[in-house]
Amino acid sequence: MKRFHVHVAVRDLEQSTGFYSSLFGMPPTVSRPGYAKWMLEDPRVNFAISASSGATGVEHLGLQVDSDAELAGLRDRMADAGREITDEAAANCCYAVSDKHWTVDPQGVAWEAFHTLADARHFGDDRGPARAAAAAEACCAPRATGCCG
Repeated sequence: MKRFHVHVAVRDLEQSTGFYSSLFGMPPTVSRPGYAKWMLEDPRVNFAISASSGATGVEHLGLQVDSDAELAGLRDRMADAGREITDEAAANCCYAVSDKHWTVDPQGVAWEAFHTLADARHFGDDRGPARAAAAAEACCAPRATGCCG
């Protein structure tokens, strides 16, 4: 089963967490340094926010799936749309390890198709503090914009 995904970059994580907790009528499902996520059932949405000192607003959209077969099907649809695709196996981003495929729609909106494999200890990859800080600033976006590989 698919779940719609929205990732929003925010300046004040605590204030935004309070706002979205009120809006959704529940606290975040995941709350970690620089990051919060709500796994909503009605509507079925994976809504995430992360702290950003740069641009704020919708960072990317996506579809989360429960199986490798569903992920392969979404990748096929991305290919059918005629856009370039970036594949990432076992990407460590947003406190999760996921297999992902990225594309960008004709208007420049990044789209992620992903299957989460496991939780992760770090927000971005763990190849050192400088890389982790850079990943946290851009996470999660296609590799071309700086994250998750």
